[in-house]
Amino acid sequence: MATAPPLEKPLSPPPAAAARERRTARRRRALREHVTAYGFLCAAVVIFALFSWWPILRNVLLALQDVNFATGNTWVGTANFTRLFRDPLLATAWRNTALFTAYALVLGFLVPFLTAVLLNEFRHARAYFRVLVYLPVMLPPVVVALMWKWFYDPGPGLINEILRTLHLPASGWLDSSSTSLVSLVIVSTWANMGTATLIYLAALQTIPGELYEAAELDGAGLWQRLRHVTVPQTRFVLLVLLLLQIVATMQVFTEPYVMTGGGPEDSTVTVMFLVYRYAFVYNDFGTASALSLLLLLVLAAFSALYLRATRGAGED
Repeated sequence: MATAPPLEKPLSPPPAAAARERRTARRRRALREHVTAYGFLCAAVVIFALFSWWPILRNVLLALQDVNFATGNTWVGTANFTRLFRDPLLATAWRNTALFTAYALVLGFLVPFLTAVLLNEFRHARAYFRVLVYLPVMLPPVVVALMWKWFYDPGPGLINEILRTLHLPASGWLDSSSTSLVSLVIVSTWANMGTATLIYLAALQTIPGELYEAAELDGAGLWQRLRHVTVPQTRFVLLVLLLLQIVATMQVFTEPYVMTGGGPEDSTVTVMFLVYRYAFVYNDFGTASALSLLLLLVLAAFSALYLRATRGAGED
């Protein structure tokens, strides 16, 4: 009886060829991953450029043009800037904006930090108080402005009613040029302090407890612990939020627009409110673009100087 010949084993590739195949497969897989990653990155860059860089470039072009949507734009060079600097309201707008920023630093910078320090001392119901502090941030800015406009109402407003109940004189908070700007700062601080408070609170919770224990053993009180432990340990966060707050408050618009309309006696006309007037009241989009470009340059220069002055402060 004939027997079947034994099956031949398939020839395996030599080790060198197998290693080359593995390297080729790894290269192809790495290439696919890099192409996918750069594809997502390019899409993000294109979207960012379309909605951030292009409007800035477009604003620069409009600042050098006489904008007419019916007949087309014409180049006028620096004529818009010349017209802008001849407006006496420009100095008023910059002064009001600087005052608003200064007042906001006193209230809007210190109040959130001190609130975060107070919340950090709580041992119970901490989550409840976090929600309570952050709640105003979730309200639309226009709703906040309208609500506080009613609070400030010289007649049946809530604040004046409380003052009358306490037998204190009422005040026309938004009707006086001496109190209108400070009243807007209070509204802005109340509406926006929640985010800064939570950021400060997160920074405070990263401070090692041993530092506070050592300070207490050395006889340090609350003020000494705050000065020598809390502030140095959160200095980087404080510096960053200080810059962001200055940039944000220099662009204040909603509160003056909704609550005072720039009055009384132009005491609440800010730079952004003046931009709005040029664009949508005077229909002068060229001068409005020139003023917004000027604001951009001022904020960019200030940010550069601030970052240079505070370089390395968070690394000490």
